[in-house]
Amino acid sequence: MSEIKNLINYLSELITKERFELYNKILENRTNYLTVALEDIYQAHNASAVLRTCDCFGVQDVHVIENRNVYDVNPEVALGSYKWVNIIKHNELEENTIATINFLKNKGYRIVATTPHTNDIELHDFDLSKGKAAFFFGTELNGLTPTMLKHADEFLKIPMYGFTESFNVSVSASVILHYLTTKLRNSDINWQLSKDDRDRTMLKWLKNSIKKFDRISDDFISKNGGDYPSIIPKL
Repeated sequence: MSEIKNLINYLSELITKERFELYNKILENRTNYLTVALEDIYQAHNASAVLRTCDCFGVQDVHVIENRNVYDVNPEVALGSYKWVNIIKHNELEENTIATINFLKNKGYRIVATTPHTNDIELHDFDLSKGKAAFFFGTELNGLTPTMLKHADEFLKIPMYGFTESFNVSVSASVILHYLTTKLRNSDINWQLSKDDRDRTMLKWLKNSIKKFDRISDDFISKNGGDYPSIIPKL
């Protein structure tokens, strides 16, 4: 058994059996085959609603691009979802969109702009079998930036039949993720988290549930030795 598994088993004794079983049950339905990227969202309540949506539909990773706008979670809207999904912020440069796109492409993601375009695909026609996909959502007023649109691999639109031309960003994310995660789970695609990602996620959730997690895990590691990866301090 790996060192990380040993640590997880040890820490699991510090929460209730029912809670640990719930974590494992939810992990079975977690995925990073689909991911979400929020480009410079300036209304915190909408971005926080997207976090909540991702948690509800089992999307584990959310990428937040901060160019001009800094995102802080709105806890009243997120309802704790920020504890259970991974929020990866991209904010080291003056302009972080290209860096985020390259980061995701290097991880094998197709870059999908969620906006109408001359070459767009309607939601029900989106081909999940072509590989992992990162869905980019833009600001409420201006949408995705020209930079993002220029570097997108695909364009996705939600069919609409009324006078209004677009949904609120959080509604768009909800519609897209509900449809595609349902379709994904009914497919033959290997969409579940890898063993390493499951262990990393479980440790994060245990950290959110256990007081003095850092001290307890450090004591365990110092007493048991072993080759523990750098995952522990980065949770």
